[in-house]
Amino acid sequence: MAGNDLSTPLGLGKKRYLNLPLGLIGAGVITVLLTTAMVWIGVVNDPLGGEPTASVPLERSLDGLSARDFGVVEIRPSLPDQGQEAGQGPGQRAETLGPRFEPKPAGEQNSGPHPSEAARASTASLSVRPDARVIEAGPHGALPAVSESGLRPLDVYARPASQSFSSVPKIAIIVGGLGLSQTGTQAAIDRLPPDITLAFAPYGASIDRWMQQARRDGHELLLQLPMEPFDYPDNDPGPHTLLVSNSAGELRDRLAWLLSRMSNYVGVMNYMGARFTATETSLELLFGEITRRGLMYVDDGSSSRSNATATASGMRTPFSHADLVIDDVPRPKEITARLLQLEGTARAQGIAVGVASALPVTIDELAKWSRDLEERGLQLVPISASIDRSGR
Repeated sequence: MAGNDLSTPLGLGKKRYLNLPLGLIGAGVITVLLTTAMVWIGVVNDPLGGEPTASVPLERSLDGLSARDFGVVEIRPSLPDQGQEAGQGPGQRAETLGPRFEPKPAGEQNSGPHPSEAARASTASLSVRPDARVIEAGPHGALPAVSESGLRPLDVYARPASQSFSSVPKIAIIVGGLGLSQTGTQAAIDRLPPDITLAFAPYGASIDRWMQQARRDGHELLLQLPMEPFDYPDNDPGPHTLLVSNSAGELRDRLAWLLSRMSNYVGVMNYMGARFTATETSLELLFGEITRRGLMYVDDGSSSRSNATATASGMRTPFSHADLVIDDVPRPKEITARLLQLEGTARAQGIAVGVASALPVTIDELAKWSRDLEERGLQLVPISASIDRSGR
């Protein structure tokens, strides 16, 4: 029988285990590793751990350059020259759909700077009376028209944009819904920079007076056209709304009424109209009239189903579209975030367009945001300066 603890002599029959000081061994290993790391850092002197590096000598000062000039170098290094579209050689110049500023009369060619250059150098008031060359009588009042020499209302009423720094990222902002509220309209005209475009609703009681005041302050103008949304008539944009069910004659008559509500505007922009802008046949009728009358069209970007871009391109209608709505959430922090997003879009693609409403909070944020825009390497431009950005 196997022995047990009672019969086995003391000290016999039990296994002995090796008793090592594990704590001391672990402390020694850690000490060796830390000592090796410190010696490596002190002797090798390579904090990047072998990563490849390059050194570029920099001048201590650059005379004659402002902060805005540094943005020009970094933001858009591959922009084509002004007047050239992508893929064109230096000796070619594309025909633009944007405003073609009227030259001086022959007898005044050498009497001073070009009118567009003078306009770029100051914020002097724009014309406040309709130009007789680009209007015609309509069934409901005077309508915009192209002159016999090919001069368009877009050419006559556009605000020239400064081209001093052609590669600076540009931002066009449209503030709409003006002419309905006296307080909101007055605040927008008084507080916003002249390069911000103002869009008027066609229903204001004193729309002509507001138009003249806005033009005196240097603002380029748009007329908002009420268009059919998907939930019409539950959601009704107003009288003379353009409907997809309108015949060609009905649509032209409604459009004539709307276009005659004011003058001195460069183009039109949709108000609502998700269903209308998604219907290609209705858009073709509208764009045919807009193009024939020498105006531009702006899509406010509120509908993802809009066919305006493709239709305008096919019909060669002077066109622009909004990249984002600035005050879809009308709170200061949200508006600031959208403006920063707009800046990023401008830096990425060269020009960006934002639309907003004439809400008091929006006016406040736009006025503050625009004060140091040029110091951040950006330029405000009127909406007509964004027409040829697609490279058509």
